[in-house]
Amino acid sequence: MSVSELAGEGALEARDDLVRHYRWLRQFGCNDSHSGNASVRSAQGFWVTPTGACADTLTAGDLVSCPVQGACPETASLDARLHQEVYRRNPNAGAVLHSHGPHTVALTLTGGDFVPVDFEGQYYFPRVPVLDVSFDRYLQEAPERVAEALATHRIAVVRGHGVYAVGETLNLAYKWTCSLELSAKTAFIARQAGSLGQ
Repeated sequence: MSVSELAGEGALEARDDLVRHYRWLRQFGCNDSHSGNASVRSAQGFWVTPTGACADTLTAGDLVSCPVQGACPETASLDARLHQEVYRRNPNAGAVLHSHGPHTVALTLTGGDFVPVDFEGQYYFPRVPVLDVSFDRYLQEAPERVAEALATHRIAVVRGHGVYAVGETLNLAYKWTCSLELSAKTAFIARQAGSLGQ
């Protein structure tokens, strides 16, 4: 669903689609039951998962409406301001997904950006920026840092925390998330097998 469609009759469908994609992140191992968050642009701003959301029980009625400018409701995800900043900087952004793919997080703990070793990974993102954001100042620093990275990249990683992907559609943001995790898993297996250096 495109950004223009989100402003019309597809608003309810967009919320249902957001719940579906958030559940998939859990179902296919990119999140645990209550981790990560997700949003989709709306005519008034964007819909985002609530703080403490459970992917197994979330419904479209649980989503929180936020403006692109101004304060987000307290019930919105703790990352709502980060999503807001991404939409503010990128008018083509239709969706933002935040996940915790274990292979991606594990392979980006030691420093430097992530460079996929597989063809598909290099085709989609030759270099994935890995950001150092202090955990004790995460809510203050991450919105600007991640939004800046996603203004020029499809996906970015906050070291030791997780993955943020942006797309014109939910499907594209989901594609980038899954592609990165598979690239990281491939690199992890190759290192285990001795095909790559540590």
